[in-house]
Amino acid sequence: MKTVFMVAEKPSLAQSIAKILSRGNMSSHKGLNGACSVHEYTGSFVGQCVHFKMTSVCGHVMTLDFIGKYNNWDKVDPAELFSKAPTEKKEANPKLTMVKFLQVEGRGCDYIVLWLDCDKEGENICFEVLDAVLPVMNKPRGTEKTVYRAKFSSITDTDICNAMNCLGEPNRNEALSVDARQELDLRIGCAFTRFQTKYFQGKYGNLDSSLISFGPCQTPTLGFCVERHDKIQSFKPETYWVLQAKVNHEKESSLTLEWDRVRVFDREIAQMFLNITKMAREAKVESVSKKEKAKQRPLALNTVEMLRVASAALGMGPQHTMQIAERLYTQGYISYPRTETTHYPENFDLKESLRQQTNNPYWAETVKALLSEGVNRPRKGHDAGDHPPITPMRAATEAELGFTEIMPWQSIPLEESLPNCEKGDVFPVSEVKLLEKQTNPPDYLTEAELITLMEKHGIGTDASIPVHINNICQRNYVTVESGRRLKPTNLGIVLVHGYYKIDAELVLPTIRSAVEKQLNLIAQGKANYQQVLEHTLDIFKRKFHYFVDSIAGMDELMEVSFSPLAATGKPLSRCGKCHRFMKYIQAKPSRLHCSHCDETYSLPQNGTIKLYKELRCPLDDFELVLWSSGSRGKSYPLCPYCYNHPPFRDMKKGMGCNECTHPTCQHSLSMLGIGQCVECENGVLVLDPTSGPKWKMACNKCNVIVHFFENAHKVRVSPETCESCDAALVDVDFNKAKSPLPGDETQHSGCVFCDPVFQDLVELKHAATRHPMHRGGQGKRQGRGRGKGRRPNPKRPKDKMAALAAYFV
Repeated sequence: MKTVFMVAEKPSLAQSIAKILSRGNMSSHKGLNGACSVHEYTGSFVGQCVHFKMTSVCGHVMTLDFIGKYNNWDKVDPAELFSKAPTEKKEANPKLTMVKFLQVEGRGCDYIVLWLDCDKEGENICFEVLDAVLPVMNKPRGTEKTVYRAKFSSITDTDICNAMNCLGEPNRNEALSVDARQELDLRIGCAFTRFQTKYFQGKYGNLDSSLISFGPCQTPTLGFCVERHDKIQSFKPETYWVLQAKVNHEKESSLTLEWDRVRVFDREIAQMFLNITKMAREAKVESVSKKEKAKQRPLALNTVEMLRVASAALGMGPQHTMQIAERLYTQGYISYPRTETTHYPENFDLKESLRQQTNNPYWAETVKALLSEGVNRPRKGHDAGDHPPITPMRAATEAELGFTEIMPWQSIPLEESLPNCEKGDVFPVSEVKLLEKQTNPPDYLTEAELITLMEKHGIGTDASIPVHINNICQRNYVTVESGRRLKPTNLGIVLVHGYYKIDAELVLPTIRSAVEKQLNLIAQGKANYQQVLEHTLDIFKRKFHYFVDSIAGMDELMEVSFSPLAATGKPLSRCGKCHRFMKYIQAKPSRLHCSHCDETYSLPQNGTIKLYKELRCPLDDFELVLWSSGSRGKSYPLCPYCYNHPPFRDMKKGMGCNECTHPTCQHSLSMLGIGQCVECENGVLVLDPTSGPKWKMACNKCNVIVHFFENAHKVRVSPETCESCDAALVDVDFNKAKSPLPGDETQHSGCVFCDPVFQDLVELKHAATRHPMHRGGQGKRQGRGRGKGRRPNPKRPKDKMAALAAYFV
């Protein structure tokens, strides 16, 4: 029996599709990566009985990056990133081992059916899956077709079964357009980002952003926000006057009349009109006209309109909206949420969509009335040729359908009711006065308005618009104010003004819009992938060189808004070169700066930094500092110089003393390392000498923390090792009054993993961190002492590991 291997984009999607196609008659098990399940059943395919295996990926399998040495900011000229620096595809999430998982499950299969999302990104993932699976599949016989693509727009029985019966092929051109966008964004974004980040962070201390990023879409997005800010700042209010008259209507009510001229900007003219009218005692109706207001039905919902409505009506950010929409889609509540189309095809069954809502507690009666009276076809919108508009597929309490009866905020507001009157009627005038007012500036852009501008100018796609808006928020370029209005920060304003001063096309939407059109031509097979890539990179390379040569223009603006490094921060620790105090700059990215040597030293982020007992590094004489993520988290000392300039070959930049392989330094891994981490492969559990009396050891790679020997007077790592597991022994000295040791003993030496005396004194936890832990190298760790390993023996009894892991919280 032949095997058909099927792959969806998300685990939940794979389960739903397999359940529909197998009619629930399937078996399931977790895959080797622990994240994706495999669903198996027997069925019919191309006229034969086959074995189906359905699984999924978790988004992109691969990501594009520069090869190793070109990721070193200090050793690579950013200009090389435009053409000289080679790129490679790497696994998007190495921990998932997705390529290995796909190859294990796909090995020996005869056919593959790709159920990835039906957009350009989905087509790109199709070919990532094929690159992994095709080499391990059975070879086709002759010209036999083995690769199939399923096209679907919703997770319903009808749509999934129709897709299975009408399989096509993956679209190579659409996949190439995504490859082109990825490479352009990588090369252009990294080159500008690296240059301006290093340049400005090396000069200013209060930028309050860990990355001064540039993006071909991100920067024009920020430009729209700053453009509105500039209009607000340059706005000069003008005074104007309005003539207001009131007439009596019936006994106790009055009616305010609107001035046909609306307003005047000259006080004397306004006063003249007031003088003319204030003597009047009656107002006579000259004519009566009536008109009926009607509001058009809305267009069918596409992605951009969904983002606008969610932001304006529900107060939800675009990225959050897309996350919720994707969840609703995978659970079968709505159709595919990424579409540019606002027009239903003529054969779309609107009545069937309505029938799914007949039991909804909120609008069931409205739906039944629509079905009985007949459904009017929606307004004709734009057909982008991708997916149908976003449509509710089954009842859900938060779905949207019907029109103003279901969505009252869309209805026409009730106006002040006018009295019945005829031509010639007379009303007594009760008041005539002159009102002085001022023109108001525009407000900051709302997210909904920004989305509209991005769509209008072709900045980003329906899928990427939320990402670009989220990026300018995360980079501290804008803040989200009440009403989801986007207010630029000083940094965002200065950057945009600097781009305008040097090269306006870097921030205007025109050039990116032109690039998007070229990428769409690649997707349609009308433009050559390599030619578009080379031409666009050549344009931006020239712009980059001009930007570098002209950076002084932006720097002049920076000087006005930000403080130089030498004037920022507070003295903390001594430099090992000049022995003067270096200043600790707390604003992101936190760092140390020696104004005498004009050197800046990076530090671990997202924690606190303080002086470590005025102790010095034996290698370079720099005073050590202590990084901590909080009382419930990790802490470790580090040498500012070694952290930035690794002293040994097996160390990498960004390693603290808990990863340092110095053979004799009292703060190093060699002296404080105890044993292999119980969870991750490369980590070592290292004693935290500052943690007493609530002693702990923490992994120097992951966020595992082991609490032990609470209230001990002293904990020391012994030079001796455990005979069973090769971990370092620990010498513990308790206070006599609080000793948990048997027989009133106060001292004991043993293995944390194997010693039965210590077994009840150890508790394993995850560090309570508010951030990803600082990165460390993956090189082989030396143990403590003279090269002797500190890792437990792989043959260590599993029950000892289990005993420790049982305390995991």
